[in-house]
Formats: sequence, C-alpha cells, structure tokens
Amino acid sequence: MPQTTEPPNWVAARVSKTSDALSRAIAHDLTGHVFTAREGKEVTLSNGSRAIEFISCSYLGLDTHPALVEAAARTVRQVGVQFSSSRTRMRFEDLEVLEHLLGTVYGGRHVTCFTSVGSVHLGVLPLLGTGVLPGYPVSPGGVAFFVERTAHASIQVLRGVLEQIGTVARFDFEDPDGLADAMAGAHAAGRTPIVLVDGVGSMGGLINVRQLSELCAAVGGYLYVDDAHGVSITGPRGAGFAYEEFGGADGDLPESVIVVGSLAKAFGCSNGGFVVLNTEQDTVKLRKFGNPLIFGGPIALPVISACRASAELHLDGTVARLQEDLWRNTELFDSLTGNALFNAGTRSPIRGALFSTEEDALSTAARLRKAGVIVTPAFFPTVAKGSGLIRMAVSASHTTEQIQLATSEMRDVA
Repeated sequence: MPQTTEPPNWVAARVSKTSDALSRAIAHDLTGHVFTAREGKEVTLSNGSRAIEFISCSYLGLDTHPALVEAAARTVRQVGVQFSSSRTRMRFEDLEVLEHLLGTVYGGRHVTCFTSVGSVHLGVLPLLGTGVLPGYPVSPGGVAFFVERTAHASIQVLRGVLEQIGTVARFDFEDPDGLADAMAGAHAAGRTPIVLVDGVGSMGGLINVRQLSELCAAVGGYLYVDDAHGVSITGPRGAGFAYEEFGGADGDLPESVIVVGSLAKAFGCSNGGFVVLNTEQDTVKLRKFGNPLIFGGPIALPVISACRASAELHLDGTVARLQEDLWRNTELFDSLTGNALFNAGTRSPIRGALFSTEEDALSTAARLRKAGVIVTPAFFPTVAKGSGLIRMAVSASHTTEQIQLATSEMRDVA
C-alpha cells in the first residue's frame, strides 16, 4: 500500500504548517510576557522593566474599576473563593441578579451565564441543532451549519461535534452570494441553515450581521453571533456591536438571531460568557440539558460579584461614558497613523497591520518593544501561513501620550 505524507488530521496539519516564529517572539521578549504589577496601561514585568501594553482586551478598563474590585473582595470575605457545585444543585444569589441585569441590558431577553464563551458554544449549539430549544424550531430533515472562516477557534474546534448533528460547511463573509446559494441548497434539501460568525473579529474586521440575518430569514434559518469582542463597547446600555446593529434600545433583536457575549474583555470580569435567548422556556431547556452547566463547575464567586457590579455600571451610564473615551482614543490612534492600519475608522477597538512575512512582523514588534510598547504578534494559524500580524488593543484607559508613543513606531508600517 502506498504511503501518504498527508497529516492524519487537522491538528497534525496545523502543527506541521506552524513555523517557529512564535517561539522566536517569546525568546526575544516580544510576547509571552509575565507581569507583577500594573497601573493603568503601564505594567511592571517580571524582569523589573516597565512597558505600555496594547495587549489586554479590557477595552473600557473595567477590570480595575473600584466597584468591581470591591465587589470581588467583599464576596471573598463573605462566602469564599468558590462553591464547587454545578448551578443545577446550588448557586450564589449574585448569579441570579447578574443574569437578570444582563436581561435588562438586552431588552428583556433571557440570559444564561457560563464559565467561558467556549462553554456557551458547547452548551448551546448541540441543543440548537437538535431542535431542543422551543424558540428555535428546526426542520424534520435536520440542520446545516455554516461556519464563517474567521470565526473564533472556540467555534472552529467544534466542527467535529456539529457534524454529529448536521452537515457542516465553511464560508467567507465576503462572498454573501455563495453563502446564500449554499443555504438555499440546504433549505431545498429540508435542512434548517444555522450560520455561525463572530461579530467583531478578534484580529480585525466587522461582520455585516444584518445582511447575514436577512439571508438566514429568507430560508428559515438562524444566525448565531459570537460577539465576545463587541460586548460593552457600544450602545447606551453596553449591549455591544451585534445587538446595536439591529437597532439596540430603539429596535429589537430578531427572534432568529442568537447573541453570545463575553464577561471578560470589555465587560471587565473573567473568561465567563453568556447567551441571549428568546424565551424563558429556552433558558429552562438550556439549563436542564446544556452539558457544561450540568457537569461543569460554576464561575468563581468573587468573579460573579464583580460581573454583577459591571452589569450595574452598564445600566447606570458609566459604561456609556467610558465608550466615549474609547472612541476618542481610537480616533486619535487613526489620525496619528493616517487611517492606514486595519479597522481604521471603524467601531472596533482593535488596530494593527498584516505583514507579508513573519520577519516583518517580528521586526515591527521588536521596534515597538524597544520603545517600551508591548503588542500581540500573531502568526499561522491565526493568519495565513508565512505571514505575520501585529495586533494592538486600544482602551479607554490609554493616555494620549501612550497612544502617541505607540503610533510613532507604526506610522511607516501600512
């Protein structure tokens, strides 16, 4: 039998195509940093040096807000660090309050929190595809999942799981006609299309969720939006990019759209995540059959309380004011770089540049590091094989001087 040189699976294929660029970036102190203290966006690294970081996805600076810090500290003193039980057995009162407050943020919809956004996907998507959620009926012929090619790795890794429930295909959001044809074919075959996308791309780009929602509605399908990077950064209550694209407080989220958000990133708390569903009956089914909720532990108790404090800041106008600082900083960043970096002019807090070679990305990261600025260099599989990317996360907490320092090293990149 002839031998094949093809990797036996996607994991092996990924490993075989990955260069040593990330290892070199770590070896040259360009990423993989360890910090011991921080003040605003300035961090003290384990070697004693100080740097301005454009790495953290805390786009509003809520992770150090006094209200969140005090809420977490109070809970540690009152009930400890953790209560090791699934929520179906026993749960902390602040979790109940948090989910109610998030429901208010999302116009009265029903919200369930998980320990991570990845756990949301693992808990919700099998139930959605099987037709368990009453607010999201599916065809007797089953479902067809369509995964956008830039959707987060926590969705991509579930393709094998989803193939046990329905068909799975990838698509490019820049080819909506191709997606429309593929969904029409699935519909004609008696399957309900389910489209899986990010809202704000973690490495750049904004998905046109309204257009995709209309394509789904035309064939009786559903749009599932991982808006982890979009939560909190826009909207009077901080509902985020995807929700606000449908009109936010002045409109209504279509019943065919499911929004997933992060309790980390701009929300300021942890790696926890949440899902926004149509009805109370949907949440009852999810909490009864969602595997990560039944068989997994809860979010840490002080984190739950910090999340509750953050939700209150979303509703009292604090987050809306911080959004103004964020967008003022992104506008300054864009003006100082001549609107030449990716995402310039958009309502995304992520900026950066794509390079044709890994070496160019490494040299740019090194130049920034020498100036006292640390960023996120990325390589395959985050970007195409052989290329490199520099990602910079802009925050409401960055000062004008810090942005001027960083952009002075990026002006000749585009």
